[in-house]
Amino acid sequence: MPDSSIMLELCNILDVTVNELLSGERIEMNNYEEKVNENLIEFKKKDENNMNKNTLISTIYTIAMVIGILVCCICNIAISGTLTWSLIVLSSILVTWIASFPVILLGKKGVLVAMIAISILIVPFMYILSILIKVNEVFSIGTIMSIISLVFLWIVYVLYYRLKKRKLLATGITFLFAIPFTILINSTLSKMIGEPMIDIWDILSVFILLIVAVAFIIGDYARKNGYVR
Repeated sequence: MPDSSIMLELCNILDVTVNELLSGERIEMNNYEEKVNENLIEFKKKDENNMNKNTLISTIYTIAMVIGILVCCICNIAISGTLTWSLIVLSSILVTWIASFPVILLGKKGVLVAMIAISILIVPFMYILSILIKVNEVFSIGTIMSIISLVFLWIVYVLYYRLKKRKLLATGITFLFAIPFTILINSTLSKMIGEPMIDIWDILSVFILLIVAVAFIIGDYARKNGYVR
């Protein structure tokens, strides 16, 4: 069965209806309703199978996370007699699990939930991390870098959402946006920790990002105009 994300595009290319594409044949009008019901049942079974598979994977993933936390806590108590460094692992795993679990369970539908979770959790996580390792700069610098990164991630999310049928173009624009965000991060770090704003590696990175961006945009143009498939 074809991927639902490309189904409408395939129908336009082949000049068939969605129902005919799913059936793999031209459908007479007198059999049309019957075929619709068959395809709906098949779609429902596919969704149920995917959900069952994702649920199993999510359960295994969660169990692995819990085992990791328990092992770290047991080792920490055995060595130090109390929870110290394992609290860093605990908080990191919890944030990672909350942010990644929706994607594992729901697939593409869970990306928005994951983005919202990351946006809510990242600043409190930086604060907790700075307390646990007793370094204030983790919160002050980490929070600013996290906010800049979140803005970039949301821009990328909106790009791919609005350009669902032109992923090459979305990818090219993403690489273009990465250039000013790289400069912004370097500029911010330069003001906060006194590091040089731009060095030879930054120039090389910007050059590579620009080349990759142009390549994807040209690829999108070529595909849109039928030069490549």
